[in-house]
Amino acid sequence: MIINNVKLVLEKEVIAGSLEMRDGFIASFSETRSQQPGALDGEGAFLLPGLVELHTDNLDKFFTPRPKVDWPAHSAMSSHDALMIASGITTVLDAIGVGDVRDGGHRLDNLSKMIDAIRDSNRKGVNRADHLLHLRCELPHASTLPLFEALMSTPELALVSLMDHSPGQRQYVSLEKYRQYFQGKYHLNDQQMDEFEREQLTLAEAWSQPNRLAIAARCREQQITLASHDDATVAHVEESFAVGSTIAEFPTQLEAARASRHRGMQVLMGAPNIVRGGSHSGNVAAWELASQGMLDILSSDYYPASLLDAAFLLAADDRNGLNLPQAIALVTCNPARAIGLDDRGVIAEGRRADLVLAHTEHGHPHIRHVWAKGRQVY
Repeated sequence: MIINNVKLVLEKEVIAGSLEMRDGFIASFSETRSQQPGALDGEGAFLLPGLVELHTDNLDKFFTPRPKVDWPAHSAMSSHDALMIASGITTVLDAIGVGDVRDGGHRLDNLSKMIDAIRDSNRKGVNRADHLLHLRCELPHASTLPLFEALMSTPELALVSLMDHSPGQRQYVSLEKYRQYFQGKYHLNDQQMDEFEREQLTLAEAWSQPNRLAIAARCREQQITLASHDDATVAHVEESFAVGSTIAEFPTQLEAARASRHRGMQVLMGAPNIVRGGSHSGNVAAWELASQGMLDILSSDYYPASLLDAAFLLAADDRNGLNLPQAIALVTCNPARAIGLDDRGVIAEGRRADLVLAHTEHGHPHIRHVWAKGRQVY
């Protein structure tokens, strides 16, 4: 198949031309228009590599669309996959929480239900995006390590992150923000919130460090990519680096991002942070890290469409010093390489034909078509 009359976003430049894909891979691209009568006219839109998402909680929203509502797995997975593709995401690491700040986390049967849906739909070939697994391990719980050990041999597992959402540190240095978030989430009165806060501190003291060391050791043994989460200080970063983290997810302070880069870790920030103009938790703004050359990867986190929007916003903002290829790299080749997927994320001969055709005629990126391994899926 040939896509004609497009602006190809390459690793270092944008060129006008055409692209040919064959057998699921990019066969060639050129700075000239194809004369083949069957070529698809891209009408001057941008042709990008398919987006690569390392951390999205989106799947859980479809399995539990409302409290105490369990949705059928095949329908939940299909709806989630459709939203990923409609957002231009052709490779997605579905983030599933192991250990929960409220009650010790989903039991193994609930976790297995979501993982089985990913594996079953992959096996049947009904997914349009390439779905892999990201296990988000909430450290301050007795159940976290046993649950992780039961799931760590899942073939689709590509990333593990170590999280600690206990009060007074990392994302929740501000106890006021902590109380505001969890009282709203769990509908707790002041007395219940006081008890919840004490309980989380007790759990963190007992389990955070033992679980951190044990899970990190299993990841090193199995050569699973490890990420930190919400590091706020240089000490946090040193702790994350010492156990083998290579990705720094959502550092909350500038000094933590700087220390992560010093240690050679890839700094990942939320695309919603870019779209909204700052962090909803009052932490460091992603655009500030971009302006200082300390941003490597963007993740849509809780809003899939933010990934493409954020890349174009960064490229359009002179504060960041990023051109369009550099901004697109944050959502394509950089995340792909961070987890060892070297067959995608760039427009180059021999790479997977995961592609997104998008225009900006109305001031925002709008997706017209998406291809996954050379097959048009949107």
